[in-house]
Amino acid sequence: VKAAKEHFIPEDLNEVLKNKVMETISDLYHVKVSVLEMTCLGDADSEGIVSKSVSSHSDLIPGVYEGGLKIWECTFDLMDYFSEAKTEFSNKTVLDLGCGAGLLGIVALKGKAERVHFQDYNSTVIEEITLPNVVANCINEGSSGKDKKASKPPAKRTKKADGSPDVLNKCRFFSGEWSEVSQFLLSSKKPFSKYDIILTSETIYNPDYYSPLHDTLAQLLDKNGRVYLASKVHYFGVGGGIYLFEKLIEERNVFKTSIVKTIDQGLQRCIMEMAFKDP
Repeated sequence: VKAAKEHFIPEDLNEVLKNKVMETISDLYHVKVSVLEMTCLGDADSEGIVSKSVSSHSDLIPGVYEGGLKIWECTFDLMDYFSEAKTEFSNKTVLDLGCGAGLLGIVALKGKAERVHFQDYNSTVIEEITLPNVVANCINEGSSGKDKKASKPPAKRTKKADGSPDVLNKCRFFSGEWSEVSQFLLSSKKPFSKYDIILTSETIYNPDYYSPLHDTLAQLLDKNGRVYLASKVHYFGVGGGIYLFEKLIEERNVFKTSIVKTIDQGLQRCIMEMAFKDP
């Protein structure tokens, strides 16, 4: 069982971005993983997931490393869907579950969400990828167009970057197993209100995780909330997929679901919306 842990943003934001090379994708900054693989050694990767992933040529090592170093394609499907559907994040509380690079949560932040929490299985992913990505995108808010093209955010920014920009105060970061993180939040002494929106992409590849994922969604979603889950229709080699997860949802009889978008290029993918059934 991987215990839950909260990760805090250091006061000196330059520390977070130290030695990080940034790329942009869909106008968002993210850590260049190929550089991270060469520089992330020793204490920076206490779980050893970077070296294990590289040496085994694998994006998944069940129970050790759950894919957070890579940005999976369904993330972009969900981002496209938000702009097509004009999804409203303003004043909402949002959880980016299985966040990896955290791009979905960053989109919610840019959409003026009230608060955004990020969760990934691996603490190395949160510390070395999610946190730097969130900081880079927040301190580069309002940059001139010229600056936007820079492949690496300048280490020294305007005075505002020396403190913590207000938008970073809306964020919390957690690592650990879903069931552990939900227990951590629900039993915390800090006030906690459930999420209006839970975003999750490519988290149903392994049927072994369906039950804890379903329970976590049921425990953390507000009674009027929505889950947006992006997935491949079938995960070859791992056995998971949307129909299998839908079957579990039907059996549990807690949520109603609808497929709001299907993408047919390459491997078929879809976006599912979940909400609680009416009492």
